[in-house]
Amino acid sequence: MSEEGGTKATIAALAANLAIAATKFIAWLLTGASSMLSEAIHSLADTGNQVLLLAGGRRGARGATAAHPFGYGRQRYINAFLVSIILFSAGGLFALYEAVHKASEVLAGHGDELMGSRWWWVPVAVLLVSAVAESLSLRTALHETRAQRRGRGLLGFVRATKSPELPAVLLEDTAALAGLVLALVGIVLTLVTGNGLFDCIGSGLIGVLLVAVAVLLGHEMQSLLLGESAGPETESRIIGALTSTPGVEGVIHMKTVHTGPDQILLAAKIAVTRSESAEYVAAVIDAAERTVRGAEPRCEYIYLEPDIRRSGYRPTRRRF
Repeated sequence: MSEEGGTKATIAALAANLAIAATKFIAWLLTGASSMLSEAIHSLADTGNQVLLLAGGRRGARGATAAHPFGYGRQRYINAFLVSIILFSAGGLFALYEAVHKASEVLAGHGDELMGSRWWWVPVAVLLVSAVAESLSLRTALHETRAQRRGRGLLGFVRATKSPELPAVLLEDTAALAGLVLALVGIVLTLVTGNGLFDCIGSGLIGVLLVAVAVLLGHEMQSLLLGESAGPETESRIIGALTSTPGVEGVIHMKTVHTGPDQILLAAKIAVTRSESAEYVAAVIDAAERTVRGAEPRCEYIYLEPDIRRSGYRPTRRRF
């Protein structure tokens, strides 16, 4: 996934959520609908999340320094992990709290502002307009991931990709659309039946949805922060590049790790043709590095250790 594609989808989501949050707050002030307040906080949290993702991408693009020799690529993972925390607390937990708080008021005979308001139609209109805006944002994100998904579903893409921005935006937009449906159903049922508990139930379901999405996103970002390998397809390309280099007889051992979405650290022990010339071995290693970078440009950091075949030598077998 290109960084440009992730930035484009994030900016689209930021613009949509900023406008939607403002209209939802106005609708809540006019009607007092619990689902509208939950949705407004959700959109506000999403807006802050997109700012975090953009800031992470900007800082992650910094080059390596003496203090950080492998660059700042993982800053993007850190910011995406913070997004999951905000989505969990400011979005999910607040919606659950609001649902319980409002339900207690309804059961006590209060909190039915929506039924007595002449602005009862405003939440419905706002939710419908918000659904259109969120759909456009989601369409942008899906368009940017089309080539990378390769027929995989949303969950499969989120679990496979090494880039944090688009998975975060995809999950947020999907949750936002589902939340809008839940809020709309809750408000419509409240208006039709006169029972404010339906609005509270809608708010509670929104909270459960956001908590689930936050846990999923946080789990994936945690895995990337711990350091994931380059993946089977990428490692197969790297091994193919190494073994195709003249003078390299095989790969004895190899490890890869993402130091950022677009940077891979490669460490490998390779079997080279027996020779007494250090100059020859150095030339083979240089050629192998060039071949690997040609096959996989994300291999920014390459460390190759030469070795020779010995009796009883068996190369490490790995499943790809």
